[in-house]
Amino acid sequence: MPFRLLIPLGLVCVLLPLHHGAPGPDGTAPDPAHYRERVKAMFYHAYDSYLENAFPYDELRPLTCDGHDTWGSFSLTLIDALDTLLILGNTSEFQRVVEVLQDNVDFDIDVNASVFETNIRVVGGLLSAHLLSKKAGVEVEPGWPCSGPLLRMAEEAARKLLPAFQTPTGMPYGTVNLLRGVNPGETPVTCTAGIGTFIVEFATLSSLTGDPVFEDVARVALMRLWESRSDIGLVGNHIDVLTGKWVAQDAGIGAGVDSYFEYLVKGAILLQDKKLMAMFLEYNKAIRNYTHFDDWYLWVQMYKGTVSMPVFQSLEAYWPGLQSLIGDIDNAMRTFLNYYTVWKQFGGLPEFYNIPQGYTVEKREGYPLRPELIESAMYLYRATGDPTLLELGRDAVESIEKISKVECGFATIKDLRDHKLDNRMESFFLAETVKYLYLLFHPNNFIHNNGSAFDSVMTPHGECILGAGGYIFNTEAHPIDPAALHCCRRLKEERWEVEDLVRELYSLRQNKSRAQRKTVPSGPWEPPAGPGTLSSPDSRDQPKEKQPTKQRTPLLSCPSQPFTSKLALLGQVFLDSS
Repeated sequence: MPFRLLIPLGLVCVLLPLHHGAPGPDGTAPDPAHYRERVKAMFYHAYDSYLENAFPYDELRPLTCDGHDTWGSFSLTLIDALDTLLILGNTSEFQRVVEVLQDNVDFDIDVNASVFETNIRVVGGLLSAHLLSKKAGVEVEPGWPCSGPLLRMAEEAARKLLPAFQTPTGMPYGTVNLLRGVNPGETPVTCTAGIGTFIVEFATLSSLTGDPVFEDVARVALMRLWESRSDIGLVGNHIDVLTGKWVAQDAGIGAGVDSYFEYLVKGAILLQDKKLMAMFLEYNKAIRNYTHFDDWYLWVQMYKGTVSMPVFQSLEAYWPGLQSLIGDIDNAMRTFLNYYTVWKQFGGLPEFYNIPQGYTVEKREGYPLRPELIESAMYLYRATGDPTLLELGRDAVESIEKISKVECGFATIKDLRDHKLDNRMESFFLAETVKYLYLLFHPNNFIHNNGSAFDSVMTPHGECILGAGGYIFNTEAHPIDPAALHCCRRLKEERWEVEDLVRELYSLRQNKSRAQRKTVPSGPWEPPAGPGTLSSPDSRDQPKEKQPTKQRTPLLSCPSQPFTSKLALLGQVFLDSS
């Protein structure tokens, strides 16, 4: 008998007072301008409370109005909030914080740090801020974006993580000591997301610095996971990075796995990499075949496909947004609406929700102000314009302000059933939750640029176009400008085009000389041999496969658009015509 979900009727909903700007009796959508200002006020209440009570610690403790270190003593909230400041339009504070971070953050410390969290929050936050510095009015140094203090900080932080990747499988440990590397006796068991969530930051870093080591280790880790999937195409939750054996064999789209799938899609778009997209699409087939029931996604045994946990986790709420990036809008909306019913039931998403019972799971009743459902709403609103998505944004603002707001910021909701609070405000509240809310209600923000405006900068490698849109958000909502990856290196395709151009110019000169001298050159021109010779691309990452002949782009013509570039970020999806 197929597994069916029985959802109880008559769910108890949290009713909150609506302010001006909420839909009226005629069903009009929430006023974006009104809620945009409300979100901005939320940000500054939290941000100012952190500065006054918690800096230089990582995070604010809002109930006791003090701070504590959580992920490594990096003044983490300040790094995580930096690009949000610019998105909200505060260039002066952005400039001030850049100086503060340069003066106060030190990565040469004896601290055990999460490799995953340090990458997405610190490396990602610094890279994003570096690429947005000029837009924020920072006086950038010559050579930017290929150099700069924030880029050097991001590189330093990432190099501290590299020892974690020195394993027999190439999959990283979960924790590294920033001073001494991997501690003796460190557990080799790492979650899937902790292995597969590096390609966005590390490929960006390699492109900007010219050092391929970062992208190389990220790609190896991705491939080892791909090679470790089960015969039915699923991956588990935790794996031993020394042996490559799965320790936790639950397969799903939520906690412990989530951002691995996210980075296959975003890495494919960022790097124009068909292989990464093909990997995700294969996973997507298996996910739909074995975990998808009535527009919910369950947890199953990775080898058999049998249901192991019929629960919805709040971290899974990113999935509709990811579906929108591959054009699967109808399925995305149906799943989103399921998740939205849970939000309306409790005024937030509990960490675990038992789908058949229609209620929370014991000891997983909290809501730490996570962004994932709001993130999906933002993507889907860009794709559809459906006012239901603005209503989720309205409900989120009302719930968070009503339940979570305290004198010193916003507190984690420990239990959605009775609204008890916990003494923590995670840095992702300012990095993600507030940012996605603001962008949901701000259709004209520069992040949503459709290419109609851009900046031109000169680099040591020539002219570079930045700020044209298509930003790729890392899993901590730090936007990466994909154009920046082409600013600091000569792409292989560009080298071929230059070679063709040189040949063409030489041919024109020879024809001119022939007309003048009535002579014929002795043979075709070839570029000189030696260190400066324009070489063909290497075959890294595909040593066993026969490489197809590269088709050169015709001179002075527009090349056909790669299929992944037809997937515009923020939900504007163009289908492949091939």
